[in-house]
Amino acid sequence: MDNTLIVRNTIQIKAPAAKVWEALTLPEWTKQYMYSCEVHSDWKPGSPVIWKMMHEGKMIIPVKGKVVKIEPGHLLIYTVIDPNVGMEDIPENYLNVQYELIPMGEETLLEVTQSGYEHAANGEKRYQEAVEAGGWDSILAKIKELLEG
Repeated sequence: MDNTLIVRNTIQIKAPAAKVWEALTLPEWTKQYMYSCEVHSDWKPGSPVIWKMMHEGKMIIPVKGKVVKIEPGHLLIYTVIDPNVGMEDIPENYLNVQYELIPMGEETLLEVTQSGYEHAANGEKRYQEAVEAGGWDSILAKIKELLEG
């Protein structure tokens, strides 16, 4: 029996893949749809991925991880963990996020997959919370709105 726990969300965006890629990897874009968080990375395999935000006048890091694989404009896989929830900072507790961009003429199909729950602490609970929250639906809707607006 397959016990893989995956959250998968897909959206079609009326924008070229290069523009969608920018929205996923540039802090000035992510701040607009990712709960005021700016992503910072040099986007090379093994490099850190740090999400930063201002909260009550202080800079906090709500999520961090590392780039696993990157094919600019097409595929990005990185790990994530929230260092503020008291979970042990070990590889098993990191989740994997994958962005895949599929060009469709002047539009782009964006698929986001979040996985690794089955090996993480409180994995089943974290997975259920993600599913109940709609996964990435609201984030993808905001990206679509920003890029098509």
